[in-house]
Amino acid sequence: MTDSAALVNGPHGYSLPLSPSGTSATLTPPPWHFAGEVVMVDYHVDPAAAARFLPPELDLGADPGQAAAVFARWQWCSESGAELADPGASQFHEFLILLGCEYRGRRLARCPYAWVDQPVPLLRGWVQGMPKQFGDVRQTWPMRVGRAGPLDSAAGTYHGTASAGGRRIVQASVNVTAKAAEPPLLHTVPLVHSRVQPQWLPDEKPPAELVTSTVTGVEFSEVWSGDAHLELFDALDADFASLRPVSVERGHVFGYAETLVSGAPLT
Repeated sequence: MTDSAALVNGPHGYSLPLSPSGTSATLTPPPWHFAGEVVMVDYHVDPAAAARFLPPELDLGADPGQAAAVFARWQWCSESGAELADPGASQFHEFLILLGCEYRGRRLARCPYAWVDQPVPLLRGWVQGMPKQFGDVRQTWPMRVGRAGPLDSAAGTYHGTASAGGRRIVQASVNVTAKAAEPPLLHTVPLVHSRVQPQWLPDEKPPAELVTSTVTGVEFSEVWSGDAHLELFDALDADFASLRPVSVERGHVFGYAETLVSGAPLT
């Protein structure tokens, strides 16, 4: 690009910061490829509490109060795969809560809270309408040899913790004992998010819409399941505390991969 062309076109990029070549952008454009290890606990919340987190277009559906706590450690890359050469850029940890819901009879999941430990997935979540915040997320890793952890997602106990602002917000454990026949439901249905742009200019009407994601290349490893324990702590506010479990069901451990292609309006 010539200097004159740069002056005409100006700085650009998929996201801020903009630069003459566009390479300074925090986010590369999709598709984004993900592979990770998941520790997940199925549970139920008070249906009235769950309903308060749903926009009016959604309802609780056939299983009111269905929820899940999900811990994951991810490795990701863009189409070029360049990020894999820098583990600091391609790896992150995540914790999120999922609420089962429906839209016109279509089964979905709603994420009211999520935490990650790196800036790129934080911004990528906001682009999607996913309510990601900074936090410290940890989970037990499966090991190939030795006694310092379960061996390759086989029988054993897995733990997950998440903290925000130095305060523990959740802890969980899953004592997996056997292979499951299928993946847990709330990890197989589309997520529905609210894309929200806070008002900044006077009299503007920022967009606020419900969207899902277009995902390809979904893969599950063997899923191991067993008894689970889950605690949500009163460390944030009453809204978060309202999603404490009234019952805890099974826990699951599995590998998961997908390619996130784009968003789509909820229709």
